[in-house]
Amino acid sequence: MSSPFHSPSALAQKYWKIFEIGLQTTFVYRWNFLLRMGFGVIPLLGMVFIWEAIFSEKEGMISGYNYSEMIFYFVVTLLIDNFITPTDDEWQIAGEIRDGKISSYLLKPLSYFGYRCCAYLSYRLLYIAVTIIPLLLLGWFFRGSLRLPEHAATWPLFALSTAMAGGIQFCIAYSTAMLAFWVLEISSVVFVIYSFEYFFSGHVFPLDVMPDWIHPLIRWSPFTYELFFPAEVAMERIQGVALYEGLAIQAGWLVVGLLCARFLWVRGLKSYQSVGG
Repeated sequence: MSSPFHSPSALAQKYWKIFEIGLQTTFVYRWNFLLRMGFGVIPLLGMVFIWEAIFSEKEGMISGYNYSEMIFYFVVTLLIDNFITPTDDEWQIAGEIRDGKISSYLLKPLSYFGYRCCAYLSYRLLYIAVTIIPLLLLGWFFRGSLRLPEHAATWPLFALSTAMAGGIQFCIAYSTAMLAFWVLEISSVVFVIYSFEYFFSGHVFPLDVMPDWIHPLIRWSPFTYELFFPAEVAMERIQGVALYEGLAIQAGWLVVGLLCARFLWVRGLKSYQSVGG
């Protein structure tokens, strides 16, 4: 007979409690959210001025984008970025490993990965709640360049793609933090990964403006599905078979991320315990 402590309802209550604690802890830093949101708008404004100058010199379309669509793209990517991008998760996890605080979690009847997921979700939910009004104001300011999807199916597909993008980003952050089991300082690794993420996820420009020879790499890169692909889904620039193929690849990278996170945790834990952690 199974213990009631391990029943699905008890498990759900346990992680819901962790989620609530995460909300309460995160709420203390609510004003930081607005500052972070404010600084996040600055690159958007920079991109608006840059592409305005580019389109003023070049008439017509650039890789299928006109000026309004280019602004639409950057507004959507800012929205997605604010909704799902982990904030300092890798630093927090690495700090707990380095300082030995991870030992206290090993004594508790919970999954550390599940605990960090709850912390991540509570932070993102509160972040969205605090910044939703500024985001809506930003949308109103650029309303001339924005348009709603023409097909009702785009909304759930966009939500699905955005959720998987958040999962991929979290798994990359979590897996990177696991390196703290073997190295004292992970900042160099984080910087290298962040550089690739920032460029190949579509922060700087839409990835389809890049030369044709690099498109196969873009198609199979996990970074593409962190930001660029959900934005393309929202803008309905990718449809039909290509859309579902992209969702399948995105789901594949999410599974790879989960397996990688699990593998590094198990291996890292063995290393941690072997040195008396």
